[in-house]
Amino acid sequence: MGIFYAGLVLTFLSLIFIQIVFLLTNLYFWTINGIDFIVQGENFIETIYFSIYLKWIGLADGIWIVMLLAFIIKRKHYKTDPNLHYLKTEKILNPKICVIVPTYNEEKVIEQVLKDYQSQKNIEEVIVIDNHSTDKTIEIAEKFNVKIIKKNKNMGLSHSVLTGLIEFLKTDSNIVAITECDGTFSGDDLSKMIPYLDNSEMVIGTRQVQVLTEKGNQNSMFYVWGNYILAKLIQIKYFSLTNLGIVELTDVGCLYRCIRKDALEKIKDNLTGSDAKKIIENPNNGLIANFLTMVAIENNLRIVEIPITFRNRIGVSKSGADKKGKAIIYGLRFFWYILTK
Repeated sequence: MGIFYAGLVLTFLSLIFIQIVFLLTNLYFWTINGIDFIVQGENFIETIYFSIYLKWIGLADGIWIVMLLAFIIKRKHYKTDPNLHYLKTEKILNPKICVIVPTYNEEKVIEQVLKDYQSQKNIEEVIVIDNHSTDKTIEIAEKFNVKIIKKNKNMGLSHSVLTGLIEFLKTDSNIVAITECDGTFSGDDLSKMIPYLDNSEMVIGTRQVQVLTEKGNQNSMFYVWGNYILAKLIQIKYFSLTNLGIVELTDVGCLYRCIRKDALEKIKDNLTGSDAKKIIENPNNGLIANFLTMVAIENNLRIVEIPITFRNRIGVSKSGADKKGKAIIYGLRFFWYILTK
């Protein structure tokens, strides 16, 4: 079904492009030859209506709609196992939280971030995974009671997160929280996210609620809508006619999340498998959030997305995604990954 879904999306985009080109081409020729059309008693609408190209486009649209209906019907009972995909309550009576903090040249904010998370309830351990910082990030982190994993070279955010998750599985903590070290996320949101783990196995944050975001943050209109559209692509990929799908997503790029340890154990092989190795080959591909979300869905983990607070970044973007050109490249990479995974 994955190939079928990818085909549906790509043909849909192709049809939209063809129809826009067809319309603009006809509009151009009508504008250029408008007087002749009027003299001959023809108008723009008639020109399009009697076009042989329009009939081929209509046929292609009809075939696509039939294929879409086939996809919808096929998904009527997709992921609707009552034991896996509906309400279940497993309370975490004694939460012990391990926080993963990937870092790279974060001397301006590392102290603030570590103080924030260490001040929260039920924090058992904080693990800093450093991507070979060249500033005072490690020096500052060493002043705190945290575990620090130092790398000999910058291997990217994805590698740091996967390294942190594997390290977490060795601890006595039963919940892992993944954050970023740029001051955008707040440790206070853990108190909102953790309770949802009584009924789910992964809780993901969404930065799309305006009143919970600080004005001037890096999620401009371009990024907000890009994240939303790509998130919906994931949601539709795992669509179920019965209940609008197994997951409700609005923010594809949000890394901030909490995961139960027993759930992470179910997908631990994926953390070192071939798909994981592919996403760490390029240190700056930004695919780690997509990877974790999609692996969790495919392995029947219950996922809930909830609104979180989102502040302005302290320091500069390490990925360069704050530049529109780079962000478009990221978006296309996310798009292709969602279609082909």
